[in-house]
Amino acid sequence: MILNNYLAMERIRALKDRPLDEELVLELHRILTDQAMDDPSTVGRFRRPEEPVRVEDVYNEVLHEPPPAGEIPGRFAAMCDFANGKTPAFFIHPVIRAIILHFWLAYDHPFVDGNGRCARALFYWSMLRQGAWVCEFVSISQLIRKAPARYGRAFLYVETDQNDLTYFILYHLEVLRRAFEELKAYIARKAADLRETEKLVRSSALFNHRQLALLSHALRHPDQRYTIQSHRASHNVVYQTARTDLLDLERRGLLTKRRLGKLLAFTPAEGLEEKLKKAE
Repeated sequence: MILNNYLAMERIRALKDRPLDEELVLELHRILTDQAMDDPSTVGRFRRPEEPVRVEDVYNEVLHEPPPAGEIPGRFAAMCDFANGKTPAFFIHPVIRAIILHFWLAYDHPFVDGNGRCARALFYWSMLRQGAWVCEFVSISQLIRKAPARYGRAFLYVETDQNDLTYFILYHLEVLRRAFEELKAYIARKAADLRETEKLVRSSALFNHRQLALLSHALRHPDQRYTIQSHRASHNVVYQTARTDLLDLERRGLLTKRRLGKLLAFTPAEGLEEKLKKAE
């Protein structure tokens, strides 16, 4: 499921500028439920009238009975208009719109299974579409799974109070607040680890000053690509010196080498930080 979620986020990122439509949602459902459904034939399509769906708690108590399958096309079209900003006529904050979209799909339960996953994917799609790129680095699913009863109650309170979405919006905002707090804590830990690693590297006698500068940069830019020519220009050294620097780091497993035409390209090795801590 982790791989499915990763692929879905990759696809959401690619499709964030495209208006929401049936094709987009069905594609996300296929990605999220691939090899995860009891009946593979239900993947990537809406439920049918002969496939009744009910939302139950752990005690098999019915919490919600979604609208009939025959209503799905009309309700889905209305949801797409809302998601794409065609309705309503008045302003709705982008975060609130994304939260309502999450609720809407989960409430309608248009699929036999995988509705919650797809609803959360639409939340991310809506947030990224509005430019809230940082949201792809927070996990609301993890927090929801930690307390599924609270998630279920948020839906139940809405339904039992004449569909007042305030309950779910407040719940979701609290989940977001906690998710961002966790992200901030993670960034602080990684920054502290990075400072310690850089301190360790700078004190090492294994590398020359040019290699130290490159490694320090690579720790902060794991997708960076280095070449002999770029390293030579950065440090004003001859070609052979630059080549020796990079090949030495590649030999130590700190850079990964590949050939791009006639050019040798070097990228930070996977797990560079841990490898530097173990370097001798």
